Amino acid sequence: MSDSSSSAELAAEMRAMIDRLAPGDRLPSSRELVRRHQVGPGTVARAIAMLAAEGLVVTRSGSGTYVTARARRRTDVADTAWQTVTLADRSVDTRLLTGTAGTAPAGTILLDGGYLHRSLQPTRILTAALARAARRPDAWDRAPATGLEALRTVFAAMIGGGLTADDLLITSGGQSALSMTFRAIAAPGDPVLVESPTYPGAIAAARAAGLRPVPVPMDADGLRPDLLADAFALTRARLLYCQPTYHNPTGAVLAPERRTQVIDAARAAGAFVIEDDFARHLGHGTPIPRPLLADDRHGTVIHLTSLTKPAAPSLRIGALAARGPVMERLRAIRLVDDFFVTRPLQETALELLSSPAWDRHVRSLTVALRERCATLAGALTRELPHWTLTGPPRGGLHLWARLPHGAGAGAFADAALRHGVAVSAGDRYFATELPAAYLRLSFAAAADRGELIAAAHRLAAATAP
Repeated sequence: MSDSSSSAELAAEMRAMIDRLAPGDRLPSSRELVRRHQVGPGTVARAIAMLAAEGLVVTRSGSGTYVTARARRRTDVADTAWQTVTLADRSVDTRLLTGTAGTAPAGTILLDGGYLHRSLQPTRILTAALARAARRPDAWDRAPATGLEALRTVFAAMIGGGLTADDLLITSGGQSALSMTFRAIAAPGDPVLVESPTYPGAIAAARAAGLRPVPVPMDADGLRPDLLADAFALTRARLLYCQPTYHNPTGAVLAPERRTQVIDAARAAGAFVIEDDFARHLGHGTPIPRPLLADDRHGTVIHLTSLTKPAAPSLRIGALAARGPVMERLRAIRLVDDFFVTRPLQETALELLSSPAWDRHVRSLTVALRERCATLAGALTRELPHWTLTGPPRGGLHLWARLPHGAGAGAFADAALRHGVAVSAGDRYFATELPAAYLRLSFAAAADRGELIAAAHRLAAATAP
C-alpha cells in the first residue's frame, strides 16, 4: 500500500473519531496514533494535514491537535433538483473519454489505458528535471501567455519545417490544445471532418464546442483523400482533424502519396487541418514520417503535439504550431481561458527536453513498445485466431482488433472485465454508425510482458460459451 493511500485511510478513520468528539476536544497524540494504527509518523502527519486543510482540526505547537468548532458536519442533503431544469441539454459526454466500466477491480490487467505504465515512464529523469526547475530564481514568476521562448524554440526544432518560436504556443497538454483549436476556428453548428475511427477525445471536444463531427473513412494507408474531397464538398467544412502518424486507435500511418493530397484537398476547400502528432515519440523503430506541417507552406496545417504520452500523465505540456492570423486567434483563446501555463511545469519540460537523458529514454521506450506490441499481438493470434488484428502498427500504444461477425464489442468488454481484463470497446471511436465490432487493446498500460500474455489467456476464456 502506498503512503498516500495509507494516510487517506487513516484520515477517514480520524474523521469518524472527530464526529464522536466535541469542539475543543484533544485528539490522541501522534505517537499514540502511530502505535494504535500501526503506521509511520509521516503517514500520521499527512493525515492530520488533510484534516487541518478541511477545517476539522487545528494543531497547536507544543500542545497537540484539537477538534475545531466547524468539525460538526451537516447531515442533511441539499435539494439540487432545480439544476436539472437550468442545465438543460448536455453537450459534454465524458463517457467518450472514460468508457463506462468505471474503476477496475484489484488484479485487473489494464489493456484500456492511454498512458505508459509507471515502469516505462522516465520517473527519475522527470524528478531531476523538476528539482532543477524549482531551483530557478524565477521559477514561480508569471510565464508569457505564449509560453517560455526557450521551450517554444525546442518544440519548433522538434517539429521542423523552418518553424521559429514565434510560430508556437505552449498548452496544457494535447486535449487542451485540441479544445482551444476547435473553438478558435469553428462556430457552434459547424461541421468538422474526422477520421473514422478516431480519437474519442476529439469527438467529445468537438461536440462540447457545438460542432458536428463528420466521419471520413480510412484504410490501412490512412485517411482516404478521394472521400475527403467529397466530404469537404458536401459539408463545406472548414476544419479537418486527423492523426497522420501512429493513428489512435488503428496505428495507421498516412501513406506518403496521400500527404500532399490531404493538404491540397483542405486548401482547395479553404479549410484548416489539425494534425494531432501525439505519438511522434512512440515509434517502434522504423523511420518516422515528417509532420504534415513540415511540408505545408500556406498555413493550412495546425500542428498539435504533447509530452504526456511519451513521458507521464501529469506532464501536461503540449504545443500548438501554426502560421498566419490563426495563431493570433489561438493566442487570444489561450489568454481568455487561463492566461498562461504554469511556469514550473514549463521549466520542467524544458529541463527534460534539454537533457541527453531524454533521447536515451525515447530510444529505450522504442524498444520496449516494439517488444510489448509483438508480445500481445503474438499471444492474441495464438489464443484468439478468429480475431482480426489491424497492422501490425509501426508505432503507438495500441492494437486494433476486429471481432467476429455477430459479436458485440460492449458486451465482450463487460465479459472481459469479469475475467480480469479491462479493454476499450470500439464503439466510442466512431462519430456515427459502426461498420463492425472492434476493441482497442493497449500494450503500454500493463505492468510487463507477462501480464500481456496472461491477458490474452483471460480474453480467450471470456469468449468461451
